[in-house]
Amino acid sequence: MKTLLYPKIIILFTLLLLLCCSFGCSQKGSAVAFQDVVIEDDEVPVDKMDMLLNDDFFDEEKVVEQIYYDPLEPMNRVFFEFNDKLYYWFLSPLNTAYTAILPWDIRFSIGNFVNNLAAPIRLVNNLLQLKIKDAGVEISRFLINSTLGVFGFGDPAMLDFGLAPREEDFGQTLGYWGVGEGVYLCVPIIGPSNVRDLVGFTADAYTHPMVYYIDELYVSAGYYAGSRVNLLSLNPEVYEDLKKYSLDPYVSMRQVYLEYRRKKIDDNPMQRRSDNEL
Repeated sequence: MKTLLYPKIIILFTLLLLLCCSFGCSQKGSAVAFQDVVIEDDEVPVDKMDMLLNDDFFDEEKVVEQIYYDPLEPMNRVFFEFNDKLYYWFLSPLNTAYTAILPWDIRFSIGNFVNNLAAPIRLVNNLLQLKIKDAGVEISRFLINSTLGVFGFGDPAMLDFGLAPREEDFGQTLGYWGVGEGVYLCVPIIGPSNVRDLVGFTADAYTHPMVYYIDELYVSAGYYAGSRVNLLSLNPEVYEDLKKYSLDPYVSMRQVYLEYRRKKIDDNPMQRRSDNEL
């Protein structure tokens, strides 16, 4: 079952990639440019801003232009609405019941276990980016947490040894080597993404040990769904706050996601040039 399923998934994502790239290239002029406010720490504070906000952390505003390439926006908005309804009709009630049953400490330990099990993804991608020291940290974290941390439910590597996880995935690896992000995508169930990260998501699935030890699709799907619900239970207010304080939640989600991903890849100047050429 598993040997037949995953090639089909790869073919599906490849076809989607070709469709998005061909459609996006034919509509190059439909990229959307927004003016974002970036707060620079080394600028002199503006008196007017201080009077309005009474906050010394706000400095002079510098307006820069950020490009969000979204030629598939009509389709993406449909999928965004689908995911939104899925959240409020299913995930939110499920999260309420989940948090009522399990205390925060147990849910946090489950999050540690899920994070530890995904160590091979971080290890492989650190190696692919030639970050040998960070790869060594990931090996150390996995060994420490799998033993002293009781199969990863604890995180003594961070608490006792100060070894923070070196978060890398294949989408970041592609970006590190200069692959552009492509068009923005809102994927049903998965959520915000882009062509590069969708390919990376598929590749990372092959690096996760669950693929090689569990044959049944429903078990793998259950593990993925359970890990997402547990993550939601630890950060329940993020999505609802985004909707509450946004004039257009779709635009805000797109901006937050793309800026977050760009900052995670921003240690490579070649990647910044690649994305700006889109």
